[in-house]
Amino acid sequence: MKKSILLLFVFFLLTIAHGQNAGQFRITKQALRDKIMGGWAGQTIGVTFGGPYEFQFNGTFIGDYQPLKWYDGYLKKTMLTNPGLYDDLYVDLTFVDVFEKYGLNAPVDSFAQAFARSGYALWHANQAARYNLLFGMSAPLSGHWTNNPHADCIDYQIEADFAGLMSPGMPNVASEISDRIGHIMNYGDGWYGGVYIGAMYSLSFLSNDVKVIVTDALKSIPEQSDFYKCIDEVIRNFKRYPTDWKRTWLEVQRNWADDIGCPEGVFVPFNIDAKVNAAYVVIGLLYGNGDFTKTLEITTRCGQDADCNPSSSGGILGTILGYKKIPAYWKMGLAEAESIDFKYTTMSLADVYETGLEHALQNIKQHGGTVNGEEIIIKTQSPVPVRLEQSFTQLFPIEKKTVTWSASKDTLRFDFTGTGFVIRGETAPWMGQSAHVFRTELWLDGKLIESPLLPASFTTRRYELCWKYGLPKGKHNVELRILNPVQGENVKASEAIIYSDAKVNGITINQH
Repeated sequence: MKKSILLLFVFFLLTIAHGQNAGQFRITKQALRDKIMGGWAGQTIGVTFGGPYEFQFNGTFIGDYQPLKWYDGYLKKTMLTNPGLYDDLYVDLTFVDVFEKYGLNAPVDSFAQAFARSGYALWHANQAARYNLLFGMSAPLSGHWTNNPHADCIDYQIEADFAGLMSPGMPNVASEISDRIGHIMNYGDGWYGGVYIGAMYSLSFLSNDVKVIVTDALKSIPEQSDFYKCIDEVIRNFKRYPTDWKRTWLEVQRNWADDIGCPEGVFVPFNIDAKVNAAYVVIGLLYGNGDFTKTLEITTRCGQDADCNPSSSGGILGTILGYKKIPAYWKMGLAEAESIDFKYTTMSLADVYETGLEHALQNIKQHGGTVNGEEIIIKTQSPVPVRLEQSFTQLFPIEKKTVTWSASKDTLRFDFTGTGFVIRGETAPWMGQSAHVFRTELWLDGKLIESPLLPASFTTRRYELCWKYGLPKGKHNVELRILNPVQGENVKASEAIIYSDAKVNGITINQH
């Protein structure tokens, strides 16, 4: 009996030493600030480091023989000369700013409108959602896969850092925030990427064990989803090949690299899918094993979105370590950059260090915790899976088709056999800001089905010209008519992605 009492007492002391007791976690305000600073600094360092390699290595990894650069002053120089690199930060900060202005319970429309009416450049799911919002569609419809061909892309995944950093030890609170904001631009696996990243940040306040964090955070994702299956496979392969990250990378490539949604990634090595790039984040974290240099290097060498992925792994590890323990090598020039406002925002790293702390304190109190001077008690949560969503159901790309214009260049025509299509194209050059808006009509099988407006401005452009899913399987005719052509402005169309309700494997032989 005395032995049992002694063991219970030792367990109690160990629990207190780790700051946890019956769903509570004790942390000082100074330590909380240090972790929040580490999260924001880590992601800024990561995206800067990976910037030169963004989508330069698609379907392959960066070889060990290729050096990756980092030097004193590189961070400040990049922030000033290449501000568009920091899209994961400036979108993040847009949402932080809305919380600052309107409080923790700000309605989703506040976030959607601030995001849509910002002046910064966007791509993929973000830009598709911005167009939807500007032309009258509300969230969450703006991110749904039927309205956004990029619903499974990485966009919210690279912007969800704030949700976890303001929800220390409360992954379900982070998931609730992600439910509101992540559906502005994503759905299904694309949304799960942000939920997962947010949960990893949240749990990074409670544990220093990367393996525990990546595994427990996955409990936020439904097991039936492809996102869960992909990341779970990475974790299992890490156990199987604990010293060979490339072997785990190859298994991701083998089993998960076929993109079906993002038109830019169909039938090519380019892959901006959330689960694949999240897999690279997890590979970096697991094989880096708490070492900041190894984590950033491995995540970057995985390729594809090689700036945003080390931004995620660097931010998560920065939160685990705290600002003070990020190696000095990686903080070279950071102090000089911390006062610089990120382009298109009025917020710098120095600002978000303090704003982020304040939002975390408010969130802790709102969800049952206490803040008493320097002593903070967090009411911790065990991750609970969010609801199941799946994009592009029963939809498989079967063909890329060249599209042709009429002699007058005002009508685009093509025929196809299948159940859906996406017309890839553009109406605006890089950062062009023309006021012209093309009025168009989309005709399908002789019937007018849509009259989309296509701005010739880069920031308000429609990312694809037109698309339609869920058609009866069979032969179809498509016409896109330009009603107000004008000299000096052009609608460019490159190809159509054709979909059907079943995969086509092997060699296709066209018989005439």
